[in-house]
Amino acid sequence: MTAQRTGAHLEEIRRRRGTGFVLLLDPDDIPAEAIPERVAMAVAAGVDAFFVGGSFLMDGNFDAAVAQIKQAAGDHPVILFPGSIQQVSRHADAILFLSLISGRNAEHLIGNQVLAAPLIHRMGLEPISCGYMLIESGALTSAAYRSNSLPIPRNKPAIAVAHALAAQYMGMKCVYLEAGSGAQESVPEAMIGAVRQTIDIPVIVGGGIRNPETAHAKARAGADFVVIGTFFEEADAHRHLQAFAEAIHHA
Repeated sequence: MTAQRTGAHLEEIRRRRGTGFVLLLDPDDIPAEAIPERVAMAVAAGVDAFFVGGSFLMDGNFDAAVAQIKQAAGDHPVILFPGSIQQVSRHADAILFLSLISGRNAEHLIGNQVLAAPLIHRMGLEPISCGYMLIESGALTSAAYRSNSLPIPRNKPAIAVAHALAAQYMGMKCVYLEAGSGAQESVPEAMIGAVRQTIDIPVIVGGGIRNPETAHAKARAGADFVVIGTFFEEADAHRHLQAFAEAIHHA
């Protein structure tokens, strides 16, 4: 898949599936020798696309891990979900060009984006501009801690709607409602539904989704893509991949 085709491929997944199932892979949490098998299992189970990234980058294997993931994923999109400007690799199909619109920290609204843009251009990666919103999840998450920003209160869907509209009006291609890695609570369905009913661009939802029933509820509420990550880092969790895929696709 060329970088120019990634956005169109995602739109095709959205049209055909209704809701796409995205598996988030953090190279810090996957042994290199396990990557090919895990990705192959995910593809066979019905995962539609892969996000690659994490809050930290501990062992310097990011570029090699992305190359392995892409080789194993075949035609499935591999999209960078960067936790920092160090998490950029030419081996991916595209990169979520995130702006943390729920916060007011200029570094994460535009500062890091300016630093990363020339590198993304040189690598020929397709940037997918995305309004990234942290949603209150019952605990301080890595994303909130590292970004030094407050999440949107989970009982205030109107605030999320206003931010999502601003993202759309600024020309962003999607919005991401994020409870955070290892969140105690996932993004409320009422908030997902309110955002979905108001904007026209795709809605991505992730964080705190630990069972197929919850994944199904997010899809039913209006999520165009449901992202699962931390759950599948647990032992034997990959045997549940197909159940998640069916719950999301049949919503």
